[in-house]
Amino acid sequence: MKILVLGTGLVGGPIAADLARDTNFEVGIADINPVKMNMLGEKYPVKTYCCDLKNPDMVKEIIKEYDMAVNAVPGFMGFSTLKALTEAGKNVVDIAFFPEDMFLLDHLAKEKNVTIVSDMGVAPGMSHLLTGYGASMLDKVEKAIIYVGGLPKIRQWPYEYKAVFSPVDVLEEYTRSARVIENGKEIIKSALSEAELIDFPKIGTLEAFVSDGLRSLTKTIPADYMVEKTLRYKGHIELMKIFRESGFFDTKPVQIQGQWVSPLEFTSKLLFPKWKLEEGEEDITVMQIIVEGQKNGRKLRFTWNLYDTYDKVTETHSMARTTGYAATAAVRLLASGLYAQKGVSAPEFIGKHPECVQYMLDRLKERGICYQETKEDI
Repeated sequence: MKILVLGTGLVGGPIAADLARDTNFEVGIADINPVKMNMLGEKYPVKTYCCDLKNPDMVKEIIKEYDMAVNAVPGFMGFSTLKALTEAGKNVVDIAFFPEDMFLLDHLAKEKNVTIVSDMGVAPGMSHLLTGYGASMLDKVEKAIIYVGGLPKIRQWPYEYKAVFSPVDVLEEYTRSARVIENGKEIIKSALSEAELIDFPKIGTLEAFVSDGLRSLTKTIPADYMVEKTLRYKGHIELMKIFRESGFFDTKPVQIQGQWVSPLEFTSKLLFPKWKLEEGEEDITVMQIIVEGQKNGRKLRFTWNLYDTYDKVTETHSMARTTGYAATAAVRLLASGLYAQKGVSAPEFIGKHPECVQYMLDRLKERGICYQETKEDI
């Protein structure tokens, strides 16, 4: 089978490498940056396309000779790229995490008789798949909580944080309101709110705050209470609140010595170099998913825990591994024919099928990414 990976960044690169190591696939990669593609091309037998993926016609042209695509472009262009791939009549695994509603393409995907699996990373992604799996084993979901964070393994003052994905997206978590479900209804919580401390094995105490990561879950899983919370080392919330309340994250320009300057752009210029995760610098991914509810009159709790670290052998960051290999597991799932629902699927749709969930978990385990499951009466 021939697979085209669009985007060869922090996550797209490891996706292409993982698929290229599989003799069942012929892999092509497309990006506007020839340097990244050439680095992959030196290591793996991949066909390269240096092009502007913001051009839908270009996307449709290069996808012609391929059977399936992985959409790993930046979020701001993710929806238009996915639409072009769908119009081309190709199955797609998508990790662009665009702000638009994925289900806007559902009718088109069904019309083209293709399967689109969107938001298929670690969170959103496996977080949603396992929440959907837990929900499928209950008559009623009372509570679903997702705790997730990507962190540097070594804590360095003053931030004790490194951005394992786009720093711009990180800053949005500190300003953008979050959608949560309370009493069965969607409500809005302010950024950095609902703080709590949680102890995790191998790490210690982390702090958590609400973030806007539920996305499709607010529509697809009926629950009394549902929330996603981002994890950071202790003290990070207070530091970011100080920045926010002091105006450093404001987008409205201020005048300084006759020049108009955006506080957010100024802050970004100062913070991003300090937050850059350098090549070879070790990171960790920690996630806990809790789904509680009732089954035949019993109250049950399902919990999944993930702790993953930088892979020194493949020199791949943990966030790239946990996100990228979830996507490649989904590629293999679709290629196997085990999941073939037409239209747009959120990961929780796959979670309704135990055999598909096990397939995904097995593929991840083969790459050292292990989700530990517990089931208990409460």
